[in-house]
Amino acid sequence: MQADYLQIQHLDITLSGNEVIKDMSFKVRRNTLTTFLGPSGSGKTTVLRAIAGLNRHVNGQILLDNQEIQDRSANQRNIGMVFQSYALFPNMTIFDNVAYGLRVQKQAADTVQQEVAAMLKTVGLTSKRDAYPDQLSGGQKQRVAIARAMVLKPKLLLLDEPLSALDAKIRVSLREQIREYQQKLGITMLFVTHDQGEAMAISDDIIVMNDGCVQQQGSPMSIYTQPANVFMAEFIGNHNLLTGQQLQQLGFTTASNRPLEVAEHYVIRPELISAIQAPKAVAISGKLTALTMLGDRVRYQFLTDSGLTLTVEELNFAAPMATDVPLTLYLNPAVIHRVGPANAE
Repeated sequence: MQADYLQIQHLDITLSGNEVIKDMSFKVRRNTLTTFLGPSGSGKTTVLRAIAGLNRHVNGQILLDNQEIQDRSANQRNIGMVFQSYALFPNMTIFDNVAYGLRVQKQAADTVQQEVAAMLKTVGLTSKRDAYPDQLSGGQKQRVAIARAMVLKPKLLLLDEPLSALDAKIRVSLREQIREYQQKLGITMLFVTHDQGEAMAISDDIIVMNDGCVQQQGSPMSIYTQPANVFMAEFIGNHNLLTGQQLQQLGFTTASNRPLEVAEHYVIRPELISAIQAPKAVAISGKLTALTMLGDRVRYQFLTDSGLTLTVEELNFAAPMATDVPLTLYLNPAVIHRVGPANAE
């Protein structure tokens, strides 16, 4: 099992008199890609900058590889950072941009040549070594910025929404490349995004933040299938959020193999409700009232005979189910997940 590499303990950050991060603690395992995910203003970048040493209004403990670094200056932490903007030197070639940090460290010329050539090969830009930034696409520029950070072999690489300025197709391609770099080089990365799909696609762990607090940390699968609270259930993916009393109206007596508690909240993911009858599934009668085409999926609104409306998603088989006709759908109570209060305690 990978050891804890970065440990944040009781972190408090106050900016302009406002407490923006509140007693935050979490751990990051060595050689993993961990993503900060959350709505705008949740504090993701603030925490990243505190780890990097760019925000000094910090109380708490930051340990990297078992060494306290919260009192060190940014240039003493051996942490790399990639920002939203590429911040490349326009008057330098791509080779010289990537070599810049090594030369500041006064590395030998032969070492610089070898390290930069190897890194350009890793990011697929060997043919662009003599080009200038204005001759590159946005995706290529971001790869140069990533290469410039990685060539210094930092203990930790922080990426602050590095793909936000790119169009959708390039974002998907580059996020896959970042994951490939991380695994190939064994770098520990912290990645900030507000894009759920991005976080789910590349992360070993996801730390979900809201209002300066960690709501949940876990694998992409666990935070999707087992949200810790109402905020998580509503924020991650699509959902049906019902009380135990409402589930009783639908004919359920248990959820996750436990008796229902009428006052508690439960989440049902739309793709788990099916038109196919399966063992132990409960039948729900009603009719479809609307559908939305989503490409590979179809999203339906299902009005139950008890008056509740559920969101249902099915793979797109090019023959959507009919609306406004009686229909029975099925749901296994074992996949209904109970969630806690709206926010983390």
